[in-house]
Amino acid sequence: MNIFRSDGSRATDLTASGSRKSLSAEAAHKAIKKLELEKTSPQFRAIDRGRIAIFIDGQSLLYAAWQLGIEIDYLRLLRCLTAEARLLRPFFYTGVDPANDKQNSFLLWLARNGYRVVSKDLIQFADGSKKADLNVEISVDMLTLVPYYDTAILVSGDGDLAYAVDAVSYKGVRVEIVGLRSMTSDRLINYADCYIDLEDIKDGIQKVTSPTYFSNAD
Repeated sequence: MNIFRSDGSRATDLTASGSRKSLSAEAAHKAIKKLELEKTSPQFRAIDRGRIAIFIDGQSLLYAAWQLGIEIDYLRLLRCLTAEARLLRPFFYTGVDPANDKQNSFLLWLARNGYRVVSKDLIQFADGSKKADLNVEISVDMLTLVPYYDTAILVSGDGDLAYAVDAVSYKGVRVEIVGLRSMTSDRLINYADCYIDLEDIKDGIQKVTSPTYFSNAD
C-alpha cells in the first residue's frame, strides 16, 4: 500500500533492503518541525541569547502581514523567534473594540496559548479612524522586566520606541528588532543589536495548510 499526500506526491521512504515503508505521522511531524527550524533566520541561531522576552506591537505586525499577503500563525511565530532559546514570556499589545467579538475571541485564544495580552480601548477620531497607542505600555514593560531576560525581541517598526530600545541596551540587554523594512524606522534599527526583516522569515511564520494523507492500493 502506498501513502500519498493531497498533492499526489508519495509519502514513503526506503528501508535498507529497498522495501517501501509508510511515513508515520510522528516522522512527518518531526520533518515539519525540522523544516521550520531551518527556515528560522540564521541571526536567531548564531549566538547564545539567554532568556528571551518578546514584545509584539499587534497593529504593526497585522499591517506588515497584510503588506506581505500572509496570515500569521502565532504559535509558529514563537517557535521562529525563539529558535529553541529559553522564553520568558511573549507580550502582545493591541487596541481593542469591545464590540468586536471576533477580535475578542482571538485575544482570548492568544491568552490561552501563552501570550500576555496588553490592551486598551480604541479611540475614534473625527475622521472616523480608530487608534490606540500602546508605546508607553511596551516601553514600561521592556524596562521593568530587564532583570528577568537577556534578549528583548521587539516586533515593531515604530520609531517612537527607539528611546526605550536605547535605554534597555544601556542596561546590558541584547535587543533584536523584527519588522517589515519599508515600515521600520532607521532609528530603531540603529539602536538595535540585530534587525530581522519579516520578508526573510515569512515562510516560517505564516499559516499553512497541514498536509493530508490518504491511502491508495497498489
